[in-house]
Amino acid sequence: MLDPNAAPSPLSETTQVIAASTEQAPPVEQAEALAADHTAFATYPSGSYVGLSIEEILFHQDLLSSDQIEQFRVLAEERGEPVEELLLASKIINEQQLLLARSEHFDIPYCDKIDTKLIDTTLINSIPLSFARQAQILPLVTEEDSVYVASSDPYDVDTFDQIRMLLQAEPMPLLASQTQIVEAINQSYDLINSSLGLEGAQEELEDVGAKNEYADISEAVDLLDVGDDEAPVIRLVNALIYRAVKERASDIHIEPFEKEVRVRFRVDGLMYEVTQVPKQAHSHIAARVKIMSQLDIAEKRVPQDGRIRLKIAGKDIDLRVSTIPTAHGERIVLRLLDKSAVLLDLAKIGFAPQMLDDFQSIIHRSHGIIPVTGPTGSGKTTTLYAALSHINSPEKNILTVEDPIEYQLRGIGQMQVNSKIDLTFARGLRAFLRQDPDVILVGETRDKITAEVAIQASLTGHLVFTTLHTNDSATAFTRLIDMGIEPFLVASSVIGILAQRLVRKLCSECAEPYTPTSEQLTPVALTSEQIRGHDIYHAHDGGCEACSFSGYSGRLGIYELLMMDDEIRSMVIRNEPSGNIKQKAIQRGMITLRDDGAAKVLQGITSIEEISRVTQEDL
Repeated sequence: MLDPNAAPSPLSETTQVIAASTEQAPPVEQAEALAADHTAFATYPSGSYVGLSIEEILFHQDLLSSDQIEQFRVLAEERGEPVEELLLASKIINEQQLLLARSEHFDIPYCDKIDTKLIDTTLINSIPLSFARQAQILPLVTEEDSVYVASSDPYDVDTFDQIRMLLQAEPMPLLASQTQIVEAINQSYDLINSSLGLEGAQEELEDVGAKNEYADISEAVDLLDVGDDEAPVIRLVNALIYRAVKERASDIHIEPFEKEVRVRFRVDGLMYEVTQVPKQAHSHIAARVKIMSQLDIAEKRVPQDGRIRLKIAGKDIDLRVSTIPTAHGERIVLRLLDKSAVLLDLAKIGFAPQMLDDFQSIIHRSHGIIPVTGPTGSGKTTTLYAALSHINSPEKNILTVEDPIEYQLRGIGQMQVNSKIDLTFARGLRAFLRQDPDVILVGETRDKITAEVAIQASLTGHLVFTTLHTNDSATAFTRLIDMGIEPFLVASSVIGILAQRLVRKLCSECAEPYTPTSEQLTPVALTSEQIRGHDIYHAHDGGCEACSFSGYSGRLGIYELLMMDDEIRSMVIRNEPSGNIKQKAIQRGMITLRDDGAAKVLQGITSIEEISRVTQEDL
């Protein structure tokens, strides 16, 4: 409320009289009822600023001075732009402050947050996603002959006219920020979009057969924009991709057999069957996937690799496609990469505090080679990206050679190998050495040539990260020596080796506490004494809806970090067995994969069964 005794402002002669009027403010009871019915976070105008311009309201809210208003009014006249837009561009006010002022000026409620649970799904089905995104509006709920619409622009008369025609109701605006509206649009259409029904598409395939699978895809289209008029095979493939993203699958497997085609997802490292489709649809599905990934649809005799770029609910999704010929048709695997996924911080991927300190100490060194080992799908790339992000700075020149580039790293030069033009890891690495790098990432050390160049780079003042496929940390020495690298070079260049696995995390909603027996504790080398005072959990049989009935949700790393010292270095030079090196490292304080897993069992993060599954070679 304004102070009626305050000195008149230079904004207008009638400011004080008009601002003191509260006759148009909605009754408190009405405001509360609307807030309860339409949005959980509505702020209703006070009625204290009736008749004032938006800049005058901002003045009385102590967000603008009279000099600033005069200055921006002159500037707006010169440029032919609204004062509000110039104020926003100058960052004198933010979007929320402007929307609150508009709320007072237009006597329109302001939504600080849109609760998508309250949205009427029938309204969403009546508004095309493309239109909602372009106009940045979202219908929320209806009341009699009116529909409440979230919008950031109350001046957009044309859009409200189109809403009136589409919904046959009078649009009532609720102001919200563009960010909130876009997020709510993605969530709403993501939740209720009816055109991505897997079962419906399958039924149509059986009833009318597949058609139009050759429809071209020239750019990344949001799958939520797909309409019911698309061919069943197109909607089936889209539905599979959509469901895979929703269920956090890393891979989609389309597997033809004699009488049916089986579709399986890999979620948190384990495969499970999703559905089966008629065998006669297989060729159409394969053709559709090949068109999407720009592969040769006529070639069915040789393996092919491609890539698909899509959007789902506004998120950029990359899919790496691989096809191979089998006895019953082409087998297709799609690897999903969420390009909008936030890179994880080193402290959040599962490192124990002391191990994190040790790892951070070696990744900040100026030279040396750091192999990260583990089987395919054990999270090596995530760890390496997290390490590079941690040390990335304007003072460092960081280059990577990868196959493929899975995520774009800001400020880091990334190159993808290409066998067709003989651009190998070794060739890319040699080229990097002429680019004055400080840090180099070699996606994988597969052969002697790559290993030699990587080690020479580490010995000549570069920090080199790479990956190896070995079961534990100590075996990495044996692998490098078996490739043909001299033991003294390995001992001189390696500064630390990280081995890792991914374990599934127990679902926080349905995990059950229990007291394991001595026999059950054997796989993680724990005793009944060690678990005393700790709550041990296992997965609920059948899980719950939150974890897709698996008992687990998400994954976390378990690690084994072997730090080089003089004794370990001497053993490597003597080419002693990896088992002896591992025992010596354990004596000097190394935590093994199984020990790190056992610690996470004691913390209630994962289960004994899960640690046993991924560390069988340590038993």
